[in-house]
Amino acid sequence: MPPSPSYILEEEKLIANLELMQAVAASADVTIIQALKAYAFWPTFPLLSKYLHGATASSLNEALLIKKHWGVKPHVYAPAYFPEQFAEIAGLAGHLTFNSLGELERYRQQWEAAGLSVGLRVNPEYSPVTTDLYNPASPYGRLGETLPNLPPQPPSGLEGLHVHVLCESSAAATATLLAKIDSKFSHYLKKMKWLNLGGGHLMTKEGYELQILIDALNTFKAKYPEIEIIMEPGSAAIWQTGYLKSRVLDVIENYGRRTAMLDVSFTCHMPDTLEMPYRPVVRGASAEKTETGYAYLLGGVSCLAGDYLDEYWFSQPLLAGDEVIFEDMLHYTTVKTTTFNGVHHPALCIQKEDGSVNVLRKFDYLDYEKGLG
Repeated sequence: MPPSPSYILEEEKLIANLELMQAVAASADVTIIQALKAYAFWPTFPLLSKYLHGATASSLNEALLIKKHWGVKPHVYAPAYFPEQFAEIAGLAGHLTFNSLGELERYRQQWEAAGLSVGLRVNPEYSPVTTDLYNPASPYGRLGETLPNLPPQPPSGLEGLHVHVLCESSAAATATLLAKIDSKFSHYLKKMKWLNLGGGHLMTKEGYELQILIDALNTFKAKYPEIEIIMEPGSAAIWQTGYLKSRVLDVIENYGRRTAMLDVSFTCHMPDTLEMPYRPVVRGASAEKTETGYAYLLGGVSCLAGDYLDEYWFSQPLLAGDEVIFEDMLHYTTVKTTTFNGVHHPALCIQKEDGSVNVLRKFDYLDYEKGLG
């Protein structure tokens, strides 16, 4: 029995997603890699490596994790590189993307000596993302060069362009993005070896129109047959493949509104629920008012006043010890957790195809202490 709290990955669902992604890669003749910024649960890397072409890192730590546990040279992009780390990153990477022309030239001697395939992130000034926190395409943003900044001819040695403007987006958004890239950067694309479309391609979500994606990619490749297209979705492989198990510690009531105090924290363990914000699915409960349900605010265990979610409606009253399950909690969670307030970190578990659960890691005081000194 997994302890509470626990992140629990459902292996059967993960495999189904990976099989779909592998089929898309074959149908569109593209390279699909895993972005570690969304999911870096390395015990599953051997499984992911059977279906995906590799992984991408945005830091030295992520690059080291890929090299050690995936066994391949990572694709690397960072908004800026630490000069004291760059030589090590260059020794690890296969593809390396710079965020600016300035950095590309600053590190030229090192990346040329390392024989890297080098790219430049560009900003097409298009994004379907409406949440400012997740929209990288602002014309005044810090992520990538806009068209007016680019010289008429690509810098010598530049082999690829990198674009990342999607977030849990549709196939139609990818098709629009490809059209924008074609219209703005065609003069560069004709001289490139690869184009990285970044992440945000939520191809495993129910209702995602795969044929629109495949057709758009094939149309683009017909115009630029020499270019390798790389996609690095973060959430797609992990979408709807696991949950966060929690339990009720206490129930309190003030002025007729009840709060179920849980052994998890939204700010520590599910930060996007507060940052985006969004309403996660709670198993067996409704986020909308029901006529016969029992309403509870869900309270996090930290001392942050805002560490709670508004009411959910349950079919039965909640009592101390009852289980509360948050669905789809494997992407952008384990990579963003904190021990703020000394809050206990959930265990990491895998539910195998036969239904058995392996507890891979439990956390204790020493983990908390080591992170602070």
